[in-house]
Amino acid sequence: MSDALRKDFSTKAGEKMQPDSSKSTLEKTKETVTGAGDKAARGAQPDSDKSTSQSIGDKVGRSKDEEVHGGSGESVMDKAKGALGMDKK
Repeated sequence: MSDALRKDFSTKAGEKMQPDSSKSTLEKTKETVTGAGDKAARGAQPDSDKSTSQSIGDKVGRSKDEEVHGGSGESVMDKAKGALGMDKK
């Protein structure tokens, strides 16, 4: 995966700054879908393979997700492996 397939900081900031009440249903749906894809990509790609800005942004995002939603500290890939029973040795 490359940074080109990810949402950049300015796109995320713009989405957050625009009130939902002024967005169309299509815009809200697009943001939800692309946001979920971005989160999946964030967990699937190691920080060492990311640009510095993308790595920092992802660390901040993971930290916020942990704070808001709680968590086990597992990556998305670890959770997927666990769900599929592939984490057992």
